[in-house]
Amino acid sequence: MTTLRKRKDFLAANRGKRAVMPGFILLVHDRKDGDDGLRLGITVTKKVGGSVVRNRMKRRFRALGREILPERGIHGADHILIGRKAGIERDFGSLRGDLLSALERVQP
Repeated sequence: MTTLRKRKDFLAANRGKRAVMPGFILLVHDRKDGDDGLRLGITVTKKVGGSVVRNRMKRRFRALGREILPERGIHGADHILIGRKAGIERDFGSLRGDLLSALERVQP
């Protein structure tokens, strides 16, 4: 699994499927480039909180991605997790359940 870093990849994922959950928004975009790999992008804006809060959310999202996406993610697609303010106080188990249900929603 690789990490998305370029703005054009994030903008392209915005045209894909989306699942809104209490702690985050999941965007999934099929790249259709023949590559079967998974890519993960994470974004948390300053509206969510200060740098300590944002970095904590990003660490939690990276851990979720490493744990769940290899088995449940859509191969050949970009997965973007956008942090929401309600995700700050959600425990890790709830976020895990939210990600699993969000992935079920966006399955082709």
